[in-house]
Amino acid sequence: MNAAPADQIRLLDVQALDVRLQQLAHKRTSLPEHAEIESLTKDHAQLRDLLVAAQTEESDCGREQTKAEQDVDQVRQRAARDQRRLDSGAVSSPKDLENLQREIASLAKRQGDLEDIVLEVMERRESAQERVEELTGRVASVQSKIDDATARRDAAFEEIDGEVATVTKEREVIAAAVPADLLKLYDKLRQQQGGIGAARLHQRTCQGCRQELAITDINEIRAAAPDTVVRCENCRRILVRTADSGL
Repeated sequence: MNAAPADQIRLLDVQALDVRLQQLAHKRTSLPEHAEIESLTKDHAQLRDLLVAAQTEESDCGREQTKAEQDVDQVRQRAARDQRRLDSGAVSSPKDLENLQREIASLAKRQGDLEDIVLEVMERRESAQERVEELTGRVASVQSKIDDATARRDAAFEEIDGEVATVTKEREVIAAAVPADLLKLYDKLRQQQGGIGAARLHQRTCQGCRQELAITDINEIRAAAPDTVVRCENCRRILVRTADSGL
């Protein structure tokens, strides 16, 4: 394949822009904000689970407290009825009076036990409410950090994408001036060789594979016409000759 020396030099410009696009793509995927957001999102999910559990506990305690208070109220009402019967003098039988007094005493003990249960449930509910409040604050705090990291990531995206658009446009302009067959070969080699399809020959060393060429290869390149497209015998990339190639 033949191509004017100026077109071969231009290919190095295309290569430099492709390298820059690779660097920008890597930079975009390796922003520190990615790991930060991932870690914070995991923390947020864990805290949300804990918050839901605390809210469920508080709700359960609320229902349990309501039920216990209703039980207390029922016992209190029954004891009040018995006390009114006792105070009214309607019960005259000594045995019935004894039974009624015994029931009133039993109800008083039952009421005391139930009120203790109410207090115990109230304490657990208060503790659950405090936990809910604490976790709500922590969830909000982590969400704020996620929002901040996301904003920083998006700002970095905008900056990177802006440079990508500029470099891509510049590449299109320069690539349009490179002969189609040379550009096709370059693109094929670039895909095969980890993004580097053309390399400068500098002081007898291929800048693509960093290998110094054998003297026989150097002699062949030295003898080749200026418009001959030469390849590195080691990595097979296009070798572009310049004034500092050491020929």
